[in-house]
Amino acid sequence: MDIRFAQGSDAASLARLGTDSFVAKFGHLYRPEDLANFLGESHSEEKVAKEIADPALRVVLAEDDGNLLGFCKLVMDCGWPEHARGARVIELKQLYTAPAATGQGIGARLMDWALAEAAAFGADEIQLSVYSDNPGAQKFYARYGFDKVADIHFMVGEKRDEEFLFAALLAG
Repeated sequence: MDIRFAQGSDAASLARLGTDSFVAKFGHLYRPEDLANFLGESHSEEKVAKEIADPALRVVLAEDDGNLLGFCKLVMDCGWPEHARGARVIELKQLYTAPAATGQGIGARLMDWALAEAAAFGADEIQLSVYSDNPGAQKFYARYGFDKVADIHFMVGEKRDEEFLFAALLAG
């Protein structure tokens, strides 16, 4: 498995994987119109292309023999400053794997990359949002030193999802 920075030519495949992963895990929670609007705003090819080009984001993908298996996005800024404990806080925006590839160590490789990238950037804390009813993801993040620091929410159309803000302090 290779980990590499995304390029503009990867936008369509990353948008498709983001959509497929979100729908597979959470699609059943939403009204079709809310889900369609959310996916159009958050996982469109245009949005992903802008993220790849944005110097304030780091977008990497995991692939094997040219097959996209997952991706990770780091926002080199604090997502929830009101809950920051560090002085230089960044956000892990998404860590997605292909639905058929879950459990193959892809998330671990991407998380290792994210932690190394955060350290190289000089971050002292990483924040992320995780769905309150996703114990598997919470357990995964806890293995990497993330703890719940706040209750937050996430809107998909008219539906409010209860989320947890997890954060990990990084050794400096």
